[in-house]
Parts: sequence; C-alpha cells; structure tokens
Amino acid sequence: MERTITIPSKLEQISLIEKTIDEITEKLTLTPDVYGKILIAAIEGVNNAIVHGNKLDEKKVVKVNIKICDTKVCITISDQGKGFDPNTIPDPTIPENIENISGRGVFLMKKLSDEIEFENNGTTVKMTFNI
Repeated sequence: MERTITIPSKLEQISLIEKTIDEITEKLTLTPDVYGKILIAAIEGVNNAIVHGNKLDEKKVVKVNIKICDTKVCITISDQGKGFDPNTIPDPTIPENIENISGRGVFLMKKLSDEIEFENNGTTVKMTFNI
C-alpha cells in the first residue's frame, strides 16, 4: 500500500497527514508505541518542511509519500526550500540548548525512526519504521 499527498505550506494541513497515517496504518497491527513513533516523526517532518523548508510560503508545497512494505513503514517528506545540512543542527539535549524553543524536530525524527536519511541538500527526508 502506498499513498502520496501534496499539501500547501500551511500548518493546518498537518491534520491531513495525520488522518492519512491513521487510514493507512489502521489495517496494520501496530503497537501503540510504534504508531506513536510514526505519527510524531511524520508530523515533525512535515512541520519542519512547512516552517523551515518552505518558510510558510503557501505557494510552495510539501510532498509526503507513505509506503507499507512487508515489515516496514517508509515515509518520505520533500519541500521546495533551499535545504540544510542536518549535521549542523545543534544537539537540543546539551545544557546550552535545553531552553531553545526550536531545534528538536530533527532530533526527534532521528530518535523515533529506525532509519533516517536526508537527500537533495536536506529538502527530502526518508524515515523508515520497523513494524
């Protein structure tokens, strides 16, 4: 099973991604823990694409592909921004960054997914979850 959704860069569109993940995963026998990891990581990824990638420019879109393959859920999120180097994101768990409001999305996506890779200068993130 596979579904691709393209949304404008509006934060209220995140609920559509949530609904799609629910529809796709309802047929799977996911533990609440795995479902939560998939949902939170996907929401963080889409939020980052809208806010940081596309800079809330509603003329730009975010493309989300959700694919179920045997024992994995694969989610690919692409934006139309300039990209970034994921290796330069400061660690939000070190003392000097603890009180920062932003900077936790990539950290959460890395912790929640079983595999993650950034492509196209950081404008595309691919996350894999074992189910």
